[in-house]
Amino acid sequence: MSLQNEIAHAMLKVGAVELNPTDLFTWASGIQSPIYCDTRLTISDPVIRKQLANGLSSLIKDHFSDCEVVAGTATAGIPHAAWVADIMQLPMVYVRSKAKEHGRGNQIEGKYAKGQKVVVIEDIISTGGSSITAVEALRNAGCEVLGVVCVYTYNLPKADQAFDEAGVKFVSLTNFDYLIDAAKEASAIQEKDIPFLKNWHQDLKTGKLR
Repeated sequence: MSLQNEIAHAMLKVGAVELNPTDLFTWASGIQSPIYCDTRLTISDPVIRKQLANGLSSLIKDHFSDCEVVAGTATAGIPHAAWVADIMQLPMVYVRSKAKEHGRGNQIEGKYAKGQKVVVIEDIISTGGSSITAVEALRNAGCEVLGVVCVYTYNLPKADQAFDEAGVKFVSLTNFDYLIDAAKEASAIQEKDIPFLKNWHQDLKTGKLR
């Protein structure tokens, strides 16, 4: 079993992913979806959160070996970044979606220096917007962003385009395709539901769902 498949099974096991082709979820964007991901549920399981932390650390070592600082996105990326930083024995910071309106007005919390090489840790990437916001904040602070790693991605072309335009690479532990395969293997979905799920995903990728 591949790492991507293992992570997908782990997310299903802890309930971080729900699949319901008949009773759709409503995303914040208003999109009706047969899938809902909440990776925050993984932080309550000691075994799975360590599995994710080890997996994210491996991605950084494989793709961004020069990393000097681990940066988590607020809020869901923060715990993963903390565990990864501990495993890799690296400094950790976190990045808000916008600067605070009080105190020092920080957008980046934690100690860092200009010129340091940073990897951003995100939980879920859909369009990539929140990740790019974090990348830009770190760049504006003088850091060199090597890339972004995440737990899960929907494999959307819009995200690929956003990261290409920002000139930053991103890699994920698992994605929609592996999740569907894992759900089938775990009997979390029925064979007859797979065409609907794949057609929904294709519509999402092509922008038919808004």
